Amino acid sequence: MIDLHCHLLPGVDDGSRSVEQSVGVLREMGRLGVTDVCLTPHVRSSETSRGPNPRHEDAFRALSAKAPASPRLHRGAEVMLDRPLAGDTEATRPFSLGGTRYILVEFPRMVALDTVNNALSRIAETGWVSVLAHPERYTCCSPDAVALWRELGARMQVDATTLLSPQARGHRARELVSLGLADIMAADNHGDKRTIAAGIGFLVEQDGEEQAQLLAVQNPGAILRDEPLVPVPPIKLKQSLMQKIRQLLEGDE
Repeated sequence: MIDLHCHLLPGVDDGSRSVEQSVGVLREMGRLGVTDVCLTPHVRSSETSRGPNPRHEDAFRALSAKAPASPRLHRGAEVMLDRPLAGDTEATRPFSLGGTRYILVEFPRMVALDTVNNALSRIAETGWVSVLAHPERYTCCSPDAVALWRELGARMQVDATTLLSPQARGHRARELVSLGLADIMAADNHGDKRTIAAGIGFLVEQDGEEQAQLLAVQNPGAILRDEPLVPVPPIKLKQSLMQKIRQLLEGDE
């Protein structure tokens, strides 16, 4: 498994607070079969023109000195698009996923649909490939909207643990996967117990071994190799599981 979204660079954002905390999570990831992890601390687009943050560089050196051999660590960022992403390739490269043309981006949860459309379109025009973090979180997310975002060149990263959530964002995540509109899964771990293995287990229970392989291994690996992604086929979710989730939803009302 390859996880391209986590906040395990210690002490730089709302994720892991220490090297020791990050090392513990990485060891558990390795035990579960995660081979590669991309460290993606929160960064604002307006900050990327300044180059890498010295605090991030210090934190990476400290973590690298004590991290286990597996999973392998890659660099990146989760870029909040508070303004259009700069088209300067060399200035933006340190914030991309593993130094590739793929860049993980996010928006505020209440972002307007037109704002997302315009931002993703502008990124494509600069030659980058945006990987939209957890689209299921955004209130403007719908199958039609995601289909448009993909037409604009963006790729979708669904949070693995959200697939099991009874909340509205869980419904949106499952809908994207069921319709073949998701491209990769990631844990979005913040120094906690969230793991990509949860999404793998969900899909395997749905007889979705092919989808699990594409979302958690093949397509994330293609991103690290800077290669095109393979479309993930739709999957029909079992009614029995959906009934369980619906019962959880009704219990929260």
